[in-house]
Amino acid sequence: MLTQDQIINKTADYVKSILSGEGSGHDWWHILRVWNNAKTIAATENADLFIVELAALLHDIGDHKFHNGDETVGPRMAAAWLSELKVTGTTIDHICNIIIELSFKGANTTSEMSTLEGQIVQDADRLDAIGAIGIARTFAYGGHKNREMYNPNIAPELHDTFEAYKSSTAPTINHFYEKLLLLKDRMHTQTARNLAEQRHQYMEEFLQQFYAEWEGKR
Repeated sequence: MLTQDQIINKTADYVKSILSGEGSGHDWWHILRVWNNAKTIAATENADLFIVELAALLHDIGDHKFHNGDETVGPRMAAAWLSELKVTGTTIDHICNIIIELSFKGANTTSEMSTLEGQIVQDADRLDAIGAIGIARTFAYGGHKNREMYNPNIAPELHDTFEAYKSSTAPTINHFYEKLLLLKDRMHTQTARNLAEQRHQYMEEFLQQFYAEWEGKR
């Protein structure tokens, strides 16, 4: 029987073997940052750290964005892996439910987390979507999808459904208004809210600089 630490370490190695070198900003380093963020947040919450760490490690193992929008791939891959390690069914169900509920689903939709552990992992993932790293990841993903960097003739859209959000092909700058700038006020934990403040401000300053340069004013 493996210890919890052994399960976590084996899971980290497994995820690293799959996502290392991925070029869209959803690579192993993203996972590592989310894992670290989650542990930082969990240190101030009365949460099950074993579930938090495993969910953080596995949250992007089969991201729908890279499987034709199929939201079932990630939970199935996570369940298969954890079953191989003899993790209990209750724990597997909890982790898979976190993976299912984690994604941002559009500006005018809700994506509530049903457990504290899920809230922590969602906060950790959202922290990595904002600030300097969030900006870098956004443009990396836009390039990966062959999207325009910016087009002043295409306005941002606050999506009403997950399907509309998933199918968007808008320029990368639009994503700031459609998701990134909304995340600060959707953090669950106080630790994440505190960390999000500075990152949010950095994005606003970046956009001001971007538009000034676009107009040739700086």
